[in-house]
Amino acid sequence: RSFARSLLRFLGLIFCGTAAAQAFGGVLVILMFKNYRYLFQESYLSLPGWLALATALILLPTGALAVSISVKCSRTQQGTLMHLLLLLLCLEMSSAALAHSYCVRTASQLESVMGYLVHQHNWTCSQDPGNSAVDVIQRKLQCCGVHNYTDWLKTSSSSWYHPACVPESCCKEKHSHCRGDLGHVEQLSEEGCLKKLEGQLCFAMLYVFWCCTVLSIFELLAGVSNAILMRHQPFHELRIL
Repeated sequence: RSFARSLLRFLGLIFCGTAAAQAFGGVLVILMFKNYRYLFQESYLSLPGWLALATALILLPTGALAVSISVKCSRTQQGTLMHLLLLLLCLEMSSAALAHSYCVRTASQLESVMGYLVHQHNWTCSQDPGNSAVDVIQRKLQCCGVHNYTDWLKTSSSSWYHPACVPESCCKEKHSHCRGDLGHVEQLSEEGCLKKLEGQLCFAMLYVFWCCTVLSIFELLAGVSNAILMRHQPFHELRIL
């Protein structure tokens, strides 16, 4: 029983401390799909992030309640803690399952979406930097094409009209005079956008996935500890129900 009290107090502090980490993961996922909403049309893809935010809000009172119970046991508080732990477990397992599923699903769609945007992009070898979705992505991530700059040479428009250049958004930031000229390949971003997009997407999703998984284990331990304390105070009435 003494060990259960100490463990419950420790887990309560963990819950309060990890609420910020959980909220960070939720905001990360939401902003990811908001910034690249032109790549992902489905609005429900940010659902794991909203679930993570809801979990973070519930973690704070749950942690405070666990610490309080470890100091002074109360039948009402113990019952409330069990309900909160069950709610958190449902939210986090749902968020973890959705995050893992969406990571695999969206990563498989990115290549076709990026390939389509590159193929449909109407660009010219001029000083106009362009403001299309592809240009925004290439400037933001400092990348070029789907896999590399040679993807621009495979489009019908570039091979027919502009065989010796790529969009200016492929230029590195430090080269202010770059105009996408293939005669100066060293001024272009070497890495493709697909790899960087997949990296950002999977980092955000897997962050939420592992946070929820680890917290679910801690919540099971907290539930067991609380049950041990409740066992030493058997019910004398059913008012808690």
